[in-house]
Amino acid sequence: MNYLSTRGSSKLSSSFDALMKGLSDDGGLYIPEKLEKISFIKDEIENFQYTDYAKKIISNIFDDIDKKDLFEQIDLAYESFEKDILPIKDLDDIFYMELFHGQTFAFKDFALSLLPRLISLALKNKNIDKDILILTATSGDTGSAALYGFKNVDRTKIIVFYPNKGISEIQKRQMTSVDGNNTYAVGIEGNFDDAQSNLKLIFNDKEFKEYLDEKGYILSSANSINIARLVPQIVYYFYTYNTLLKEEKIKEKDKVSVCVPTGNFGNILAAFLARKMGLKINNLICASNKNNVLTDFINTGVYNIKRDFYITNSPSMDILVSSNLERFLYYQLGEDPEIVKKLMEDLKEKGEYRVDKDKLKSIYAYSFDDEDTLKEIKRVYDKYNYLIDTHTAVASLAANEYLKDHDEKVMLASTASAFKFAHSTNQALGIDYNDQLDAIDCLEKATNILADKRFKEILNKKEKQNYSVDKSEIKKIIKEIIN
Repeated sequence: MNYLSTRGSSKLSSSFDALMKGLSDDGGLYIPEKLEKISFIKDEIENFQYTDYAKKIISNIFDDIDKKDLFEQIDLAYESFEKDILPIKDLDDIFYMELFHGQTFAFKDFALSLLPRLISLALKNKNIDKDILILTATSGDTGSAALYGFKNVDRTKIIVFYPNKGISEIQKRQMTSVDGNNTYAVGIEGNFDDAQSNLKLIFNDKEFKEYLDEKGYILSSANSINIARLVPQIVYYFYTYNTLLKEEKIKEKDKVSVCVPTGNFGNILAAFLARKMGLKINNLICASNKNNVLTDFINTGVYNIKRDFYITNSPSMDILVSSNLERFLYYQLGEDPEIVKKLMEDLKEKGEYRVDKDKLKSIYAYSFDDEDTLKEIKRVYDKYNYLIDTHTAVASLAANEYLKDHDEKVMLASTASAFKFAHSTNQALGIDYNDQLDAIDCLEKATNILADKRFKEILNKKEKQNYSVDKSEIKKIIKEIIN
């Protein structure tokens, strides 16, 4: 498979090269040169398990990776999940895809359980004599999933940067308690956008990459700018749709849309790519919190980051610069890299860009504040005796709003366990608790719904590291860690 940069100045001829490089030298994001249509025959739908879908879809894109090696790594990656990798909860016309049964209880596990294994394959396949340095910014969930995924993986070192304020205590504890010999979690005095923008500068810093080369490192990323983060996420949309067909909860003639709570636009982009590969998705529904830059863009055609940044109760969506939107724009604007390049220059120089709103058809967008989010958690629990987290609640609100005007079914990405944000869930249900760490016990007792036992194990772990720097010191701390 060949890979093109969204900004046109780079082309790679290997899947391994694309996943190791992460970000293109021109600042763009890599996309497959072609996306083949893919379908599943009746026998496959009847008999395939999740890993069978993963093997067929991922190998369709990463078609130059030896299938035996790839399939072996897929099997090993999903051993870290519960036996039922992706349960689907049917609540009337909305199907909640429970994407939180991996080792860090969030959807990021689907890709980040596999990415480290693919990088190890790449090092071996390409006969590379240097180690890989993974630099990643996180708004909460990517960091812990990446640290767990890369923990003690040979010839890799990973540094995750997270905002000191705005993430949940469990999210922080998951990162700072990882005891790998190659894992580092660094808090910054700033927000996710500060971390992400500084890391993008580093990825385009020729002098710093030469410094890393001298130290024996190749730079890569575990953020969704890496194509190997996106491809595994395509799988669960195909799996869910075909499972619903098999269980006769939908029919082939039914219109089915997908709703995703999103900040960096990666998870909803995976649904978009699934549709390009032939999955019968009608519309995409983008759900945002009070940081509603995506909602405003989709509804007006104006992407403007000159606005207030809010710390909300759905922190993984507290993002103003949505990196993966660049890939979406590439496809929607005629696959013209010059247009994309100009838009990204406008964003950097002016803080905004504009596109024809008609180019954004077949995607709907809604946004909701913290109070709306808490009310939705309570509504869903009271009506269905079912717990959802704050991010899923935002998507649930959007899906229900969409269904007011559309006679359809909706596949909804339930992106994290409610217990990962137990403090907000308790607040929504009026449950008293002493602190964030006590909130899980209180939630269990009040609802008689049990958290995964691994939550308790996380809370009992000691923090192994306590790095904290100003956003201007990111490059400095990287040098300290690798020396």
